[in-house]
Amino acid sequence: MRQPPRPGEVVRVDGAASVQFAGRRGIWFRIISVSRKPTYHGWCWCTGYVLDATSGQATGKREIFVQVAGLRLAAPGTPVAAVERHNERTRRQPSTKRRSQAGRRGP
Repeated sequence: MRQPPRPGEVVRVDGAASVQFAGRRGIWFRIISVSRKPTYHGWCWCTGYVLDATSGQATGKREIFVQVAGLRLAAPGTPVAAVERHNERTRRQPSTKRRSQAGRRGP
C-alpha cells in the first residue's frame, strides 16, 4: 500500500509491516480508524479488529503501529474479505423514524 488504509478495509499485517508480526504471528486486521498523530515517515497507528483467518470473525480489538508499505489488502474470495463484504451489505442504516414522545415529562 502507498496510502494509509481506510476504515473498513481488511489488511494482512505481517513482518513486512512490523517485526512484531513476523513469521507465524501475522494477522488479518479490519481497520476502524487511522490516527492523525504525527509519526515516522511511512508509519501509522491503526485501530481495528483482529480477524480469525478461517471464519473472518473478529477475535479482539487492538491498536497497532505499522509501516504502510508492508500492509496488503485482503484478496477477493478470502474468508476475511467475504465477511467484510457481508458486513457492508447488512450494515444498519440510520433510522428516519421519530422517537415516541410517550413517557416524556414536560418542562
